[in-house]
Amino acid sequence: MSHMPAKIIPFPLTHTWLRPIRLSYLPGPTTPLLAEFAAGLLDCFQEHGHTVLEVPQGEVDVLLTTAVFGQPVHWREAVLFTAKRRFGLPFTPIVFTLLHVRPGDLQRVLDHFRRVLQKKTPQPEDYAYPGLAPMAYRTLHEQGRRGGPIMALARVIQAQSLSARTILLVGERSIEAAYTFDLVGAHPRSEGDIKSISADLVMRITTAASTHEVTQHRVVGEPIPMDIWRHLAAPQAMLNASRELGVRDFFTEMVRVANLVNVPLLDAAISSQYSEGCFATWEPGIGALIATVTGSARPVEKDRLTEDELAVIVGVRPDGMGALVREVEGKRNDPPSSEAVEMMGMDAPLPRISLDGRWKGAVVPVARSKLHGHRGVRSYDPHSIEHAPLDPPYYRLPVSCATEAQANAIRTAFSRAEALRNPADPRQIVFTVLPGHGAVIVEKWIPEKAPFQIIWEAIDQGLIEIDNLVPQGHFDYVPAGGRMRLREG
Repeated sequence: MSHMPAKIIPFPLTHTWLRPIRLSYLPGPTTPLLAEFAAGLLDCFQEHGHTVLEVPQGEVDVLLTTAVFGQPVHWREAVLFTAKRRFGLPFTPIVFTLLHVRPGDLQRVLDHFRRVLQKKTPQPEDYAYPGLAPMAYRTLHEQGRRGGPIMALARVIQAQSLSARTILLVGERSIEAAYTFDLVGAHPRSEGDIKSISADLVMRITTAASTHEVTQHRVVGEPIPMDIWRHLAAPQAMLNASRELGVRDFFTEMVRVANLVNVPLLDAAISSQYSEGCFATWEPGIGALIATVTGSARPVEKDRLTEDELAVIVGVRPDGMGALVREVEGKRNDPPSSEAVEMMGMDAPLPRISLDGRWKGAVVPVARSKLHGHRGVRSYDPHSIEHAPLDPPYYRLPVSCATEAQANAIRTAFSRAEALRNPADPRQIVFTVLPGHGAVIVEKWIPEKAPFQIIWEAIDQGLIEIDNLVPQGHFDYVPAGGRMRLREG
């Protein structure tokens, strides 16, 4: 069941960088309807110019598998944990798990979550699902309060299937819709007839497989002496901003995988937790970004940072595979956040400005501070703030965090922002929103204000309205009462 790859069939609003991929189907527990749909999906992959292998071999991009809705998969049988060793693969491919649920069963689960999420204090018995760890109820409650019942359901499905990327197929006698879940919590819905849903899922899976992570950060130069570090303003400003943003409840709670499932050797397959956002500000004293460290290596509470949770970014690797980092003498030096490349790279196409005051003569990026969080923006004041739209395909086919595609999307969006292209533009804040992921907000320079102060004051004054819910597909902002308000669809 394979053929030579061909050019990808054109699809509305498709990324130009998509490529033919190699995938293999390793079915697990299934249902008749799910098995039928999976066969058709494989045919659709072939029709779109991709290679379907009967047995995984060589550099396979994607493994498709199945699981039964509501039934946990044992870790010894999970494709994510076993495929590399079982088939002698050079690396673990991206794994997508397909599940089938009847509409009535889905509605009952969502109604249940809708009820229990109204409780201020979570009750363990409300979240007692097979295969989950005893502490899972806390994470499910927090995630549901942030993203709604569908988010709580997504976390249950991911935990039970031991697969961060899952596709929930909804239908009674035929598939009527599909939700595609990922680690950050995206849940875009595909709908239509079988052919439309299959083609849509092919493009979503191809999008995930056609990009790569840019987290291979490299340490360069000599460590920064501690006496120089102590005299820099940005590190302490980052710690202060951490508290200020925390008071405003900007950061979502870190998801610790061990709180969801008890799986031996979990760290060998996926990170034991993932961070809830990142932020960085420019330090003129050393010409570098002071940024938060990655939360995938160890728990990092972004609203209670310490100096050991700061990293120094001085550039981007020539091959774009990661950031260039300088260490600091006498403190812990963990890698920067996975979004380091996007935070540094967005400055390249934008102008630089000369500062006055204490940094007189320093030439710095027009964007002083950058804030990336898994939150949405419900409305904003267009006189104070500019929205920088992404290229159209990113609304049709969202991309995941820490990838080259996301870094490029953000760099291109901000490169078009008039408030950044023209430093004299009075608007001090520019933002964009990544569907299914969250917002990236940047501020310009007002020397008498602390880093991020422009942003948190805008939140306090209602100039920008932060929302728990993140749009999952196409959206725009439309005029309403002197503001620009979110309109989805």
